Amino acid sequence: MRVPSFKPPRSAAALLTLAGGLAATAVLFAAVARLELERVALAFEQRANMRVVALRENLSEAVDLIAVANHLFASVQPVTREQFRSFTAPLLQRHAYIAGFNFHRLIDARERPTLEADLQRSVPGTVLHEVADGQRRPAPQRSRYYVVDYVEPLAGNELAFGLDVSDNPHVARALAAAVRSNRPAATGLMSLAQDFQPQQAIEVLMPVYRRGAPLATAAQREAALLGDTAALIRPHALVRHIVENGGLLSDRSLRVVVHAGAADDPLALVYENMPAAQTGTADRAGAWLAGLLRVHQADHLEAQADMAGHPWHIAITAVPRPFLDNHLGSLSVLVGGALLSFLLTGLVQLSVRRARRVQGLVAERTADLKLSNERLLEDVIARKRTEKALHESEQRFRQLVTMSSDWYWEQDRELRFVHVSSDIAEKAGIPAERFLGRTAAEVIDELAGSDWGEAHLAQLAAHQPFANVEFALADADGSRHWFSINGAPVFDENGAFAGYRGTGADITSRKLTEQRIHHVAQHDVLTGLPNRSLLQDRLSQAVAYAERTGKPIWVMLVDLDRFKFVNDSMGHKAGDVLLMTVAARLHSALRETDTVARLSGDEFVVILSGHDQHKLAPDIVQRLMDKVAEPVMLGTKEFNVTCSIGVAVYPTDGTPAESLIEHADIAMYRAKKLGRNNFQFYTPAMNEEAQERVRIESALRKALERDEFVLHYQPQVDLATGAVVGMEALLRWQHPELGMVAPARFIGVAEDTGLIVPIGAWVMRTAAAQNKAWQDAGLGQLRVAVNLSARQFAADDLIASIRAVLEETGLEPKYLEIELTESLFMSDIAQAVEVLHQMKALGIKLSIDDFGTGYSSLSYLSRFPIDVLKIDRSFVNDIARDASDAAIVASIIALAHNLQLNVIAEGVESPEQLHYLRRHGCDEMQGYYFSKPLAAADFAQLLRQRRSLAMAPPELDPEPV
Repeated sequence: MRVPSFKPPRSAAALLTLAGGLAATAVLFAAVARLELERVALAFEQRANMRVVALRENLSEAVDLIAVANHLFASVQPVTREQFRSFTAPLLQRHAYIAGFNFHRLIDARERPTLEADLQRSVPGTVLHEVADGQRRPAPQRSRYYVVDYVEPLAGNELAFGLDVSDNPHVARALAAAVRSNRPAATGLMSLAQDFQPQQAIEVLMPVYRRGAPLATAAQREAALLGDTAALIRPHALVRHIVENGGLLSDRSLRVVVHAGAADDPLALVYENMPAAQTGTADRAGAWLAGLLRVHQADHLEAQADMAGHPWHIAITAVPRPFLDNHLGSLSVLVGGALLSFLLTGLVQLSVRRARRVQGLVAERTADLKLSNERLLEDVIARKRTEKALHESEQRFRQLVTMSSDWYWEQDRELRFVHVSSDIAEKAGIPAERFLGRTAAEVIDELAGSDWGEAHLAQLAAHQPFANVEFALADADGSRHWFSINGAPVFDENGAFAGYRGTGADITSRKLTEQRIHHVAQHDVLTGLPNRSLLQDRLSQAVAYAERTGKPIWVMLVDLDRFKFVNDSMGHKAGDVLLMTVAARLHSALRETDTVARLSGDEFVVILSGHDQHKLAPDIVQRLMDKVAEPVMLGTKEFNVTCSIGVAVYPTDGTPAESLIEHADIAMYRAKKLGRNNFQFYTPAMNEEAQERVRIESALRKALERDEFVLHYQPQVDLATGAVVGMEALLRWQHPELGMVAPARFIGVAEDTGLIVPIGAWVMRTAAAQNKAWQDAGLGQLRVAVNLSARQFAADDLIASIRAVLEETGLEPKYLEIELTESLFMSDIAQAVEVLHQMKALGIKLSIDDFGTGYSSLSYLSRFPIDVLKIDRSFVNDIARDASDAAIVASIIALAHNLQLNVIAEGVESPEQLHYLRRHGCDEMQGYYFSKPLAAADFAQLLRQRRSLAMAPPELDPEPV
């Protein structure tokens, strides 16, 4: 089939029709193409800006996390490792891009041993160390250290635990910036010590200051610096988290490149969603068209972001798309317009040929048709351009409103809401109908009568703009929502007030976060009770109430009696369950107006206020003790715990308000001293006793350094031969001002403070050295008995320390006897048996002191590698007059001999006691009947006298020494 060729028109009308059609098509094509180019540019700007905003907001949110963690240290001091772990665990779970939370502690050289001991309790073998040239080594001696004291999670971050970062320039610069600005600061990109392979990481830190210190200037903040809390952030994971959560990762039309630093630094690159090679070839036709129409083709955006003072660079580039994808509409207009123009030209040419005879009429009609077509095309183009612009403007506004979390509202001149955007129901949970036709005072109940409400109403009356006005409303379900609104007055063309326009946002999430932080800052993490900070506020209110009404208040300090036993025998988890149970019981036993708070450890404080209907009486304290003493199920075991309570009353003579807790604490210790499981009211005499304890403790800490301790030795005599076969080393304290301090005054204090451990080590070393010196002087091969305290027995280095004493002094092991009380090993029989066998393997002698006064079962006695039983003096005192005591002593002697053990009787002071013991086969004795404890020189003189005389049994001596 032949295709007819196109012949150009010959008439002027046809030529004009063709030219006009093509011209109109070109204009329409240019207009549509411009709109298409603007749409592509606007779409790129919206999507690129959306990513920049998301990155900036989420970087700020990541920095806010360290402020949340730092708030714990600002609210609670000191923070325990358990509190730090519990506080950071939910943050780590919700934010996977955080590699860990640290607490850097600033210490000096004197604190290093104490800190290393604390670190080793968490991770055995940990010492302060540093990383140099990729190698871990102990930190050298410095005047100050900056140590990773807390790190969570510990698993995977063990190499950072105990790390000294004093020489880390990244941390030093960030810390200096944080102290200078008093805001969080970030390091540059760096590798962490715990990374086996180098990885990018950023550390965001915020200083921790000494509580109560002035912080107005940088110098004051530096002086109050205790350390910092830090979050270890993986920047690639952070950026990926941002784009994934925003649903931006799947959009492959944009190439996103993020540098944590300068854009030209390849080492600062932290994120790139696609290489530049994968973006394809440029759309040259589109670029040519944009240049022809002089339309800026926005296909690249660079922006800056800030992360705690550290700049980030963001580059976003549009991935070129095929020309037809962006310009299909304009091409359709161009092709369609050209075809229409040619069709119209053909029709005109045909009409001219048919109506040549009526050329005038045809020319007139052709002119009319041409004019009509041109107007029609112009109207069509104008209408389409207007409709397109309106549609795109409306679409742009809808997109902006949808992307925003705000909602829009309008008020008339009477301040009644006339319009509220419908999406308030989705964004805030409140239907728009609740506002329409009503004023703000009619919608917001708390607006009238409150100070902030009156101030806001005054702004409205003065037609002033306002911002960040916060209020609360309840939704249909009764849930409370918080809102923040901004508004500006509107005036008509004559300047008359016409109403208000503004936006509102739901800030409930922020308010709840603030409430949670406030609650954490003032409540104990484990029990939920008020902590020390809130307790002081409640106590101030109670004192003010007492002064205003004249009603008394009672402050009670409650301390659990056997809590350490629960922790040691059943684990810290059981201890936590017990603390939570006791807290709940105390809370349930009190009135709503009373306060119960956790002070620390197993100590609770209760504040009771007197009222006309409820008088304060001792039976209230007893009721609390009975409530605490109820059985508690810990695992599969039922456990009973008692408590000791000290009570301070206000107002009372000698009890200032600021000392109530201190006085209650003194009374509680008095209750402990009286046997536990009771309560005591504070009296001034107790304060004198407490001050005496403080004086003794202060002097006791310096006694070892000043060489104030001495040993006295009491002889142990063989009842069969009358020979001195050993001696017991007894500690005495010769104070330069207090004189000879009785052991009863300081042994208990030494036990409570832990000073008994170095004192006990000194006693063992001194006694062993003295015995070796007497043996070398020819005064006899005697054994020396040394008492072992509970804290020494529980020490991990007990066996090593005994071995060291024997090696240093040269004393043969068989001449050293360790005296133990039954209570030392009754809590864990299996562990005690193992330790006793290790001690016995050294070759030393073991004896049980005060036998019969403890709580042991005789069935365990055969399992202990014991050499000697010592009968307590309380049984020996009345053996000549009390048949029961005499029977007990005889039974102990028989039991010991059946077990192949020697028996020593303590406190022998009369011939009758001596005769009874010898008659029943007791092996040895010690007591005032033979000799009181003697100083080392006097004891040596006694030995010389006994060796120079032919001795008879001790009861035949004419005058006992």
